[in-house]
Amino acid sequence: QVGDWTSTCKQDLLQRKKNAVLVDGVILNGPITDSKAGEKFVEEACKIIMEEIIQKADDVTEKVCEWRAPETLKKLLDLEMRDTGESHQKLLQLCQDVIQYSVKTNHPRFFNQLYAGIDYYSLVARFITEALNPSVYTYEVSPVFLLVEEAVIKKMIEFIGWEEGDGIFNPGGSVSNMYAMNLARYKFCPEIKEKGLSGLPRLVLFTSEECHYSMKKAASFLGIGTENVYFVKTDERGKMIPEELEKQVQRARKEGSAPFLVCATAGTTVLGAFDPLDKIADICEKYDLWLHVDASWGGSALISRKHCRLLHGIQRADSVAWNPHKMLLAGIQCCALLVKDNSGLLKKCYSAKAAYLFQQDKFYDVSYDTGDKSIQCSRRPDAFKFWLMWKALGTTGLEERVNRALALARYLVEEIKKREGFQLLLEPEYANVCFWYIPPSLRKMEDGPEFWQKLHQVAPVVKERMMKKGSMMLGYQPNQGKVNFFRQVVISPQVSREDMDFLLDEIELLAKDL
Repeated sequence: QVGDWTSTCKQDLLQRKKNAVLVDGVILNGPITDSKAGEKFVEEACKIIMEEIIQKADDVTEKVCEWRAPETLKKLLDLEMRDTGESHQKLLQLCQDVIQYSVKTNHPRFFNQLYAGIDYYSLVARFITEALNPSVYTYEVSPVFLLVEEAVIKKMIEFIGWEEGDGIFNPGGSVSNMYAMNLARYKFCPEIKEKGLSGLPRLVLFTSEECHYSMKKAASFLGIGTENVYFVKTDERGKMIPEELEKQVQRARKEGSAPFLVCATAGTTVLGAFDPLDKIADICEKYDLWLHVDASWGGSALISRKHCRLLHGIQRADSVAWNPHKMLLAGIQCCALLVKDNSGLLKKCYSAKAAYLFQQDKFYDVSYDTGDKSIQCSRRPDAFKFWLMWKALGTTGLEERVNRALALARYLVEEIKKREGFQLLLEPEYANVCFWYIPPSLRKMEDGPEFWQKLHQVAPVVKERMMKKGSMMLGYQPNQGKVNFFRQVVISPQVSREDMDFLLDEIELLAKDL
């Protein structure tokens, strides 16, 4: 059969050459790609994906990571691009290698980031969109995906508690925060869109000490300047202190600056803290400031009737960033900026009215051409992943996902309290469990600089050992004067109580000689 297929291909090639139409020496007859060979490659590659990633996603006997140092990995992988293409067999082997040496973020013991696990429905949605390769800017090229995005945004707005609103999906929560900052500035001084920064007063914004670093990046990128980001003190739990916020606003006004934005956080990156949104909203109303809530991490608690109280007052925000790719497993990336305003503020702020794309005399309702609300031109249909998953699980299924993750976090906290050598930083209110492990050699030391210096060195060594062993991945960091501690984040529905027990057992094992 292979011989017959090869013979047919040769005959087709000879026929093409015989009837060739040449332009600049290039044969224009027929397609340039071998579709049959391409289809076969896709089929074989999908088989590898199925066997090596999807079927092994819940197998705890597999390694989370086959660790190799950068220089070693460069030698193991054939990274060079050449003048001639590789054989399909070589390419399939490269696919195997990429999978083998990549971190398995869908492994039940990947606890390293604010995302983890695998959702099969959103994965299928990604397969579909990757194969269709759409770009979401006009209805004519993305009819289904624009309607899906509209439906998803409408539903997310309901959970925030707004009667109406607007929104756009973006490549990351950092970009959503940047959108919000720019939108707040545009609302404060609309002339900036045409006239730029030169005629503006010194604009100042406020956010907490525990905010995401994207706030500084956004201020830098937008020309506001990092020195004009006023960081508000937080309490012992990492929550913004409203009284300190008001002091900072009053200080900025006395300095002759122009306050325009407050960014509160619902679910801080390290401690998982939720700022007191109601009290912050009171201050924003008093001083006429735009309130943005970075709920990239904590926004998914809105789905849970039990835990939505964590975001009490979020309905008073002017804009919200919410990343379903985190707690809800919609797949990276799936990040929405939601805006309370429904007067077209997003479009007014970002519209460039490209005549070749957003013609007003099209044969359909051009209000569905939403691309002018975005700073991007090409844009992925990220809402589709969330939509298909939501359709499959229903709101109750998504709620169960949130409730179980937080129940597992509570279980881990209680186990930490029982075990000698483990010490919580604080009682968590979300899925971030922050703790130290004190090895036996340090347990009788006096509490002082030497003790904390030695404890600071424990987490990095344990992290190195777990990575090289491949048993799990767990994050660590210092924070606000506290030495390195572990930050365990519970998300994946593949995670069980046994995985929580394993995590503590493994830390004890890896640190027993320290």
